Amino acid sequence: MSATVTDEQAVLDAYRACEALTRDRAANFYYGIRLLPGPKRRAMCAVYAFARQIDDVGDGSEPPARKQELLSAARAELQSENGSQLRLALADAERRFALPRDALDDLIAGVEMDVRGDTYETFDELVVYCRRVAGSIGRLCLAIFGASDMAAAVPLADDLGVAMQLTNILRDVREDLDRGRVYLPAEDRRRFGCENLQ
Repeated sequence: MSATVTDEQAVLDAYRACEALTRDRAANFYYGIRLLPGPKRRAMCAVYAFARQIDDVGDGSEPPARKQELLSAARAELQSENGSQLRLALADAERRFALPRDALDDLIAGVEMDVRGDTYETFDELVVYCRRVAGSIGRLCLAIFGASDMAAAVPLADDLGVAMQLTNILRDVREDLDRGRVYLPAEDRRRFGCENLQ
């Protein structure tokens, strides 16, 4: 078997691992993207697997210093096309669909904000966080889906991600508070007499 065939098989196996993870962890999403052409579906699964890995670090039970180490390792792995099966699949998706590297980096940076316990004084500060953890996903999806006018579509995809993240924040205020996270901007909490969330 030639090295090229071996490499191709390794990439296909990596995609299969990402598809299995997506099916197991996000069945509704997985069945929705089954309608996409194979290369796009596989790329979406690679992006999902990467986002799931990063999110799991942020939401995991490890101490903050260990979480930061894991996030730094994930960022370093992006510098190579080799590594874990996830990295092999994601690297192939990057080549095929010109995934924006800054979006991958932004996702890690957003989860680092959670690990540090960042809070937000203003809505504009919160939007920075939302663009990193969710606008980044919109930009990655757009690269895979394509658009007739990418210059116009990219900011819209980013804004859609922000809107969805804001919806999650409003839905999960109690759950986030129980985890020691407060996303609602301090100036808004003061304005509405909710400075001391409990």
